Amino acid sequence: MNGRTSFVAVSVSSIGAALLLTGCGGTAIEAGPPASSAVAAATTARPASAPSTLTPSIIGRAEKHHAAVLARALIGTTMDEKQWIVLNQAIGEPVERAAHINRIAGLTQWAPAEVETAVNALLAKGLLANTPHGRLEPTTAGKTVVGKVRAECAAIVDAAYSAVTPEDLATAARVLATITTRMADELTHG
Repeated sequence: MNGRTSFVAVSVSSIGAALLLTGCGGTAIEAGPPASSAVAAATTARPASAPSTLTPSIIGRAEKHHAAVLARALIGTTMDEKQWIVLNQAIGEPVERAAHINRIAGLTQWAPAEVETAVNALLAKGLLANTPHGRLEPTTAGKTVVGKVRAECAAIVDAAYSAVTPEDLATAARVLATITTRMADELTHG
């Protein structure tokens, strides 16, 4: 996967509950919601019928397409989207269970109990394990499935994102991050 797609997968990680592309674009996200969002609004050669501004509809369509890419890659893994995000976000150093659950709940807007259910399912499937120090870490099988899903997503994501200039991708990332931050603020105050 090229560096531009890795950058976008992290930077555009501002929209979308699950996503989806958390990891389909390369690495686990250090901060910010899962990458799933719309870059469709930032194309250099916009179709004649495309809207002239970013709208929730455009973001939603892009997110649904990202979700479809992920769903295809998850076939045969026995994981659903929630389990994928929990596992993918655990790649790297072992993570403290409660902190991981709270982080994923915050990134996705899911209830902590839903994230806990996904953690328990991954433990039962042998894709996550508890370390002797009470942390969670992916097993060898978990790391293998993450690599498989990421690779399957990457081909489609790379092709789609390569149709957009790095400058437009950076602009889309900033716009989506700002919109998501404002929505998160509104949700916490409303």
